[in-house]
Formats: sequence, structure tokens, C-alpha cells
Amino acid sequence: MSESFAELFEDSHQTVEMYPGSIISGTVVDIDNENVIVHAGLKSEGVIPKQQFLDAEGEIGVAVGDQVRVALQTVDDGWGTTRLSREKARRAETWSEIEDAFRDGSTVRGSINGKVRGGFTVNLSDIRAFLPQSLVDTSHVKDPMALEGQPLDFKVIKLDTARNNVVVSRRAVLEEENSAERQVLLDSLQEGAEMDGVVKNLTEYGAFVDLGGVDGLLHITDMAWRRIRHPEEVVTVGEQVKVKILKFDREKNRISLGMKQLGDDPWVDLKERFPAGTICDAKVTNLTDYGCFTEIMEGVEGLVHVSEMDWTNRNVHPTRVVAVGDEVKVMVLDIDVERRRISLGIKQCRPNPWEEFASKHERGDMVSGAIRAITDFGIFIGLENGIDGLVHLSDISWDESGERAVRRFKKGEEVTAQILAIDLDRERISLGIKQLTGDAFGDYVNENGRGSEVTGLVTKVDARYAEVTLADEVVATLKANEVSLDSVDNVADVLEVGQTIEVKITNIERKSRTINVSIKAREIDSTRKAVKAHQSAEEGKRQTRSLGELIRAEMGKSSAAKSNDAKEAQDS
Repeated sequence: MSESFAELFEDSHQTVEMYPGSIISGTVVDIDNENVIVHAGLKSEGVIPKQQFLDAEGEIGVAVGDQVRVALQTVDDGWGTTRLSREKARRAETWSEIEDAFRDGSTVRGSINGKVRGGFTVNLSDIRAFLPQSLVDTSHVKDPMALEGQPLDFKVIKLDTARNNVVVSRRAVLEEENSAERQVLLDSLQEGAEMDGVVKNLTEYGAFVDLGGVDGLLHITDMAWRRIRHPEEVVTVGEQVKVKILKFDREKNRISLGMKQLGDDPWVDLKERFPAGTICDAKVTNLTDYGCFTEIMEGVEGLVHVSEMDWTNRNVHPTRVVAVGDEVKVMVLDIDVERRRISLGIKQCRPNPWEEFASKHERGDMVSGAIRAITDFGIFIGLENGIDGLVHLSDISWDESGERAVRRFKKGEEVTAQILAIDLDRERISLGIKQLTGDAFGDYVNENGRGSEVTGLVTKVDARYAEVTLADEVVATLKANEVSLDSVDNVADVLEVGQTIEVKITNIERKSRTINVSIKAREIDSTRKAVKAHQSAEEGKRQTRSLGELIRAEMGKSSAAKSNDAKEAQDS
């Protein structure tokens, strides 16, 4: 050997920077149970813990004779041993790669290994980097942690070596990868084209579909012809679907997609297929406070309004009549093709209890039932088939006010009433309780109208008026100024209870069921009649005298004529 050991040692000091932290190359010369021995051209061989060479599976990644890069920790630890570190060398190499990638825009390989506020942590060969949530993908990812542990490519978008701060973006890598393919795809897209895609994400208003590098929005209203509450009723994330391009805004790169447009519009000729009055089978698809939606055929739904659900209860809640998924019969009431609205009815498929009642009963019939409700305007009585009849306050009693008479009744009480009217159009039945008994007042005033002179019995006397009973349950009022032709200050001074008097009916109020009578009016009438009779008698006398005078005059004329005739005869 021509070169001495001293020369070789000197040469090694000239080629290697001899300070802690330097990255040098070495050769693996031995591997034992705990350490890996590396010769790096120093005066002593370096010792590195074996665990620094273990891979993810726990296997050692080097063999004797392999060249490795290591970091110099100490040249001599005081015991004649050189300390080296493979881990620090690897970190240094990684930092160098990260700096190069940041400088030239290349990618680095790493994996997501945790979630932090605002994003995720990424392992770049033992260097911890931060991945903002918005930079995970080109579009919203429902569960980014599904990518955890997978080897992924990232771009370094921010680097601060002094603070060990690294920010990476996966979105930038995807956008770069897809940019060429995406542009080719965008150039080929045409409105009306049918394409295959994959559902990437769901929202309340629709789904985003990946068309192969370009995302389009499939709005909820374009998923099916029927009403949809949430996109998950039709599609799921990851599902492959066929869609049609409805609109493509090339300036904004916005694509509107549709699924229902792939089939025929079921609303075409719908009015001819389902004319008003058609009864068909339907399925309840949704419930609201104002009714329920039912599907009469695939893709076509109509509304059964709450007022069209039950004949006897217009305000019944839909949940008391049907449930989602129920199969029901409905009648088509109206179809508005332009607004795509169908009005349906459930009650029309059942017998109309009002018509059934009218076919069995007529005005004047007696009916019985329990009182269902007492209101400010009357009493509702339950009749057959669940319908109600109303007894208005004015039809409860002949003698009492309705407000007072209604207090005698209680909810649930069985009562009998007479049918006064049946109004099918308004679905109303008018009943009466007072009509079950005779109306003494009505009968009396029908026979004795205003101006009639009648006899009554004084039953009550007050200073200002007296009550006069004209017949059973018929009482009239005689006011003080109607007692006599003369002024009366106190009626009690003129009349007394039990006295029978002759009076004239001066006023009748059928609604309030009151009668006013007057003695004074009767006396005035009597006086007028007497005067008229006297005048008639006097006139008769005058007419009698005038007639006698005429007779006598005629008789005188006749006698004179006879005398003249006799004289003429005598003369002749």
C-alpha cells in the first residue's frame, strides 16, 4: 500500500466538514442487535441506534456495505466514539426537498395523519405540515378523514424554515393534473348532451356531480318530476348517474344538470288522461299543516287540501286522516298544467253525509241528538253520519231571550229539534227547539192585529204603566199616557190588579214579541164612532125632511092641475 494511514486520515479531514450537524456519507460496516455501525471516513466509526433505520413495518432498511447519509452529532463523545444520526440526516434531506419543491413548484409526497382546527396535519417524511380544509380537494369533501393514511401528492404553498412552518395544498395538485383534461372536457361540453357522472357531494338544494374533471350542479327540482324533500331521496355520494346538460355558462364555467329530463314529461296530456272527476289510486308522499301530497302516477303529485279530506271537519289535521306511505283513493278536482299543480280530494271518494241526510229527511221532520257544542250564537246538535245541525239562539224559546234560554242546556245532553232548513251547497242544517211547542203569541197576533179592540185583565200596575194579560202567555203593556184622555200621573190611581178593561192594540213587535195597548185610543175611536153615527143620523133626518117637502110640492102641483082641468071643462 503506497499511501500511509496518516495521509488517508489527512485527506478525509480535507473533504469532510468536521462540525456537529454536518451531513456526511458513510458506509454500513456492521449491524448488531441495538446499533448500526457506519464508517464515515472519520478517525472512529460512528454508532447509530438501529431503530432509526426501521421502516413502517419495523424492518431494518439497510444492509452491510450500503451507503447512507447521516448527520454528525459528535466527533468524539469522550469515550472515543463518534456519534451519528440517521434521523436528523433524513429530516435535513426532507427539509431540502421541501425547499426545492417550494422554490420550483414541484410536488412532495405525504399522508394526512390528523385533524386540527381549520384543517389537517400532513406527514412529509417526519416533517409536520398543515393542510387547510379548503385545500383538500377542488370541491367540498364530506369526509376528508377518509383520505387519512393514503400516500398523496401536495404542493408547498408556504414555508418558514425558522419556525418549522409548512403549509401544503392538495387542491393545487388536482387542479394542475386536471387542468389539461378539464379544458378538453369543457371544450366538448354541449347543452342537451347526456353524460355519465359520479355524485361527489349533497346539499339541501341539490347534488354536485363529477363529469370527469368538471363538476356540475344537479338541482333538486331537476332530479325527478315528483316533489323531493332532500336529494338523498334520489342519489347518494359515490353513485354513478346519468345526467343531461341543461345549461352551460362558459364564462363562469357553471354547468346545470338534470335527471328528470332524460325521460318523458308526465305532465304532457295529463289533463286528458285525468279529467276532473276522475277517481284514481294514489300514494301519500308528504304531510303538511295545510294538507297532504299524493302521487297519482310516477313523477306526478297533487295536493289534497285539508278542506278536501273530511266532509264533517274542515280543519282536521292531515295526520288524523292519513300517514306517509298510505295507499288512498282520490278524486281529481282540477289540473293547472302551466303551474304544474293538481287539486285532489279524498272526501269526494266517500258518501256525502249531507246528501244522505237530505235524502232521508225534509223540512219539518223531528230529529234527536246530543249537544256537541254551545256557542255565542247557538247550539250544535250531533246528527247521523257525523254531521251537525245548528239551533240558533232565536229558535230556542218563544218567550225567553236566546242568551237566557241557552243556559238551560249542557254539552252532551240529548235534545229533540225540528228541521227548519237544509242547505246542501253550504252544508248547513238549521234546527229549531221552540217550534216543537205552539206559539201563543204568534197565534194571538195573527187573529188580533194592530187596531183590534180586545179585552184584557190587569195583572200588574206601576206608576208609569200596567201589564195587561190578553190571553195565555200573551201580555201587553199599557203606558200611563194611554190610560185616559185626561192626564194620568200614577196608573195605580186609575187601575188595579184584577180589573178587566177594554183596550185597543196600537203596536205589535213580532221580533221582540211585545204588544202595546191603549184605553185612550179606544175611547177616541168610540167617540169618533159616536160622532160619526150622530152625523149619519142627522144627515138622515135632513134627507127625510127634504123628501117630504118634495112630495108635498108634487102633490100641490097635481091638485092645481086637476082644478085647472075642471075649470076648463066647465067653461067649455
